[in-house]
Amino acid sequence: MATCGRGCVPAVRFCQRLNRLKTLDDDLMVTSMKRCLTMVDLALLGVGGMVGSGLYVLTGTVAKDTAGPAVVLSFLIAGIASLMAALCYAEFGARVPRTGSAYMFTYVSCGEIWAFLIGWNVVLEYMIGGAAVARAWSGYLDSMFNHTIQNYTENHIMKWNVPYIAHYPDLLAAGILVVATIFITFGVRVSSWLNHIFSAVSLVVILFILVFGFVLADPVNWSQKEGGFAPFGVSGVMAGTATCFYAFVGFDVIAASSEEAKNPQRAIPMATAISLCMAATAYILVSTVLTLMVPWHSLDPNSALSDAFFRRGYSWAGYIVAVGSICAMNTVLLSNLFSLPRIVYAMAEDGLFFAFFAKVNPVTKVPVNAILVFGLLMAVMALIFDLEALVQFLSIGTLLAYTFVAASVIVLRFQPEKEKTSSKANSTTSPNTNYNPEPSPEASESQIIAQDSGELKEYESFSDKLQLVEMQKTRERSAPGVLKARWEPYLGRLLGDFEPGEVVAFSVLAVMVSSVSLCAVFVFGSNQLQLPTWSFAVLILVFGSTFLLSLVVIYAHEPHINTKTFQVPLVPFIPGASILMNVFLMLKLSPMTWIRFTVWVAAGLLVYFGYGIWHSKEGLRELQPKDMAARYVVLPSGSLVETVQSVQPNGHGDASALHTTPSPAQSAEEQQAKR
Repeated sequence: MATCGRGCVPAVRFCQRLNRLKTLDDDLMVTSMKRCLTMVDLALLGVGGMVGSGLYVLTGTVAKDTAGPAVVLSFLIAGIASLMAALCYAEFGARVPRTGSAYMFTYVSCGEIWAFLIGWNVVLEYMIGGAAVARAWSGYLDSMFNHTIQNYTENHIMKWNVPYIAHYPDLLAAGILVVATIFITFGVRVSSWLNHIFSAVSLVVILFILVFGFVLADPVNWSQKEGGFAPFGVSGVMAGTATCFYAFVGFDVIAASSEEAKNPQRAIPMATAISLCMAATAYILVSTVLTLMVPWHSLDPNSALSDAFFRRGYSWAGYIVAVGSICAMNTVLLSNLFSLPRIVYAMAEDGLFFAFFAKVNPVTKVPVNAILVFGLLMAVMALIFDLEALVQFLSIGTLLAYTFVAASVIVLRFQPEKEKTSSKANSTTSPNTNYNPEPSPEASESQIIAQDSGELKEYESFSDKLQLVEMQKTRERSAPGVLKARWEPYLGRLLGDFEPGEVVAFSVLAVMVSSVSLCAVFVFGSNQLQLPTWSFAVLILVFGSTFLLSLVVIYAHEPHINTKTFQVPLVPFIPGASILMNVFLMLKLSPMTWIRFTVWVAAGLLVYFGYGIWHSKEGLRELQPKDMAARYVVLPSGSLVETVQSVQPNGHGDASALHTTPSPAQSAEEQQAKR
């Protein structure tokens, strides 16, 4: 048994290295970047990231092929589901105002390797998203000029026929990305003002669409004559919800900008809520106008709004819609180029990615190296890859990030507070202060009473002793991660012996496993697995009960209450519902997407084990000398002898540590004391 234990030590240490958590600085507001973004700046960044080409394309596609006029309900439900994920991001952005978004949040709560994989996948998502938007921007602009640019490129420059590669190099898409990259390097204020301009134009165009569209609205288009409000039924509404959910992807740019926010504790939650409400309102009202202007079954999926105005006899309005569409795509492009380098910078700053990307320009206060390199990579992708091939890979990394952030909120909410040891304070303790690392029970008890009553009071009676014991019990009961008092009669015998936060960690793991199992049965049980009805029902009951029971067990523990920053309400139920929704959407993705995802994760593991694990700043921190604590021993003559002990992580000091050399008289006194 002992031999097995010694043999397992390297494996245990290796797992501990993979799951080490990021140590946060005492002052999270100190940064090498420039804190200049207000709540309005952040809200417009969020709106720009969400309200893009989806408003002009996705509304018509879902209305015609999936939900009909009930696309309004699909956007409403998708907005509520996105709000659950957005609240989790808002809490972390306010609590940990550091750039890196989901990567940083996972690093703080789940562990290093999980954070790296989240960051690695989010980087690819932003690169593909930016390249796809640039291709859509180019195609939309080219269509306004009767595809003149495409025809000229194919006839006079280059044309190829290769799978997953575009038929011609899209020079316009690559060019717009290069220009946008150059503007982003000028600093956060330039990026913010560009986003303000494009967002303002986009919002004015949306307002024009709503006002003019409601004037042209015809309620007959929602009547039974045209198929009714929900021609595809409830299943169509839910299928449309799964598609519309991706329209709200982009609010995480707010959390990614938290290190450049003036007052992140207030601005991040407010900007997240405002931007999501504005985006949801825009999607719902535009889809309402669109399906009221023309019958839903006659919509053109590629240019629904422009075609709707054209069919009502107002072809000139199509040009206004085209201007709004291009401006909206510009805001999404800026959002991707703004967020991507900051996540790369955060990973490089922690040592998990190449240090070249951790450099911040001293003038513009932005990570210029990361912006230029990844902006050019994005331009190359837009130049050669087909739009459909790019879009197929989208969403899986974002959904995975949403899942880990929701789980991280639960873990941190019930995680016990870590005691901070200040080596600096210990090493600079004055010899005149009677520092005693092992105070007597009377002293510690008196200190506890003094902390609560505000005055020094040593207990002299039995009632004082009872008061002290009750205060200690109250503290233990109210500590985060400890079972609540009202649940002790029911769960005390089963869960009372675990360390604080331990049961919550296991329960979060059970939530993740049960949600994957439950969604797998829902998605694959009837068709691919062909389960009988009774086994389908039993599996749903078992996994559903496990999911709910795990949430109840988590709820039965004391949470960490912080009134200084925003906290997600109804934890763990809102993050749990977000996890379930994200896992369901991930399992609905195509098998080819999962294959590409697996290949990309394998490439990320090569980078991590080849570079990141060896250069991790948390790993280097572990190799540094332990904190030193000074203790003073009073000799019989009344003189002091200073000894210095290393403070071990498990609380056991090293008695054979350093000590100061005493004078001969002190040595003699010490030997006499030992006798």
